[in-house]
Amino acid sequence: GPGIKYYSTVNGNDATVFVETFSNSDNVFIELYDQENNLVLQQKGTKVSFLVKDAHLWNGLIDPYLYKIVAKIICDDEVLDEISCNCGIRTFKVDPKKGFFLNGKSYPLHGVSRHQDRKALGNAISYEMMDEDMNLIKEIGANTIRLAHYQHNQYFYDLCDELGLLVWQDFMFACAVYDLTDSFYDNIRLEARDNI
Repeated sequence: GPGIKYYSTVNGNDATVFVETFSNSDNVFIELYDQENNLVLQQKGTKVSFLVKDAHLWNGLIDPYLYKIVAKIICDDEVLDEISCNCGIRTFKVDPKKGFFLNGKSYPLHGVSRHQDRKALGNAISYEMMDEDMNLIKEIGANTIRLAHYQHNQYFYDLCDELGLLVWQDFMFACAVYDLTDSFYDNIRLEARDNI
């Protein structure tokens, strides 16, 4: 995705969205927009937090509401660079006896595993082919997708957010046995942190 990292916490009806950008500029302005493209909040800085009153939660297939985070580098009233990403405010929890919970409510997971490839094309599939995959997945009533083995195209992650599907992302080192050295363990920890 773009050079924006965010996470959110929910407290009652309100949420705090923590945003970090990866820029060396002192002129970064971060904006949060609602789904109707209305500016909700804005701040200057590479690491900011927004208190969102009466936050509209992303609620899976029921209501996949997305905010948008926009980061701009502005100098002398000119936008030199701009990036954005969608932001779904939500909470989740897994209970080994009761299952998955989304925003405090039980949310049984029904899904599929997806590889990002096609015969004779390998991993070089088009957006149209990704849309076709998504339409088939939606047709069977899935609310969860395991994106198998490797990082998939950002376009497909965005489709999942927009359409309300939860994603199970495999770690890069999930499908083999490795010699666990200290440096390899540190690498796995970094990957886990970056993916979560």
